[in-house]
Amino acid sequence: MQRQADGTGAERRWGVRDGFGIAVVILCLVVGTGLILLLTGLWKRFARETIPTVVGLPGGSWALGAALGVITVLGVIGGLRCTPGAPGGPRMARGLRSWGTAICCSAAFGPLFYLLAGLRARNCRSMSCAYLPGTGTAFLAYVVTAGLVGWSVHRWTSARAAEQLAREQMRVRRLRKKGGGKSRAARR
Repeated sequence: MQRQADGTGAERRWGVRDGFGIAVVILCLVVGTGLILLLTGLWKRFARETIPTVVGLPGGSWALGAALGVITVLGVIGGLRCTPGAPGGPRMARGLRSWGTAICCSAAFGPLFYLLAGLRARNCRSMSCAYLPGTGTAFLAYVVTAGLVGWSVHRWTSARAAEQLAREQMRVRRLRKKGGGKSRAARR
């Protein structure tokens, strides 16, 4: 067995527990990678089977792209609102905020990956990754809608924040005028 130096300068031996820990980490990595690949494949299959049906609905691919763009913007807004502001608080509240953030992030990134799964893969020659009609225009509508709606929401929230800041500054000015710019101790 090898000896390992710990932080105190004393040496300790590699044991069965260390080997078991390394094996568990490697097993978790292998299983995690397999699950990620499985979920990615299932998502792509789901998207490739449902996109032709959804594109065939009234409004076509333009409506699909616009709807998915709005869902993305709403997911981003929700994700930013759900993130915890301060650490601490009840455990249940932190758990609910974490779940809310995860759901909103899924809503933000899900539509993008849904449309990307419908586009033709770069180096794929099989029929399972052929171009699905309407996905290009849906992707274009998605990008334009997400950009315009996101920009307008950003402008609106920025204007509200600037208005609130101006009101607060005006309130502070009025309070200073009332006191004549002097502290309470100086006025006495």
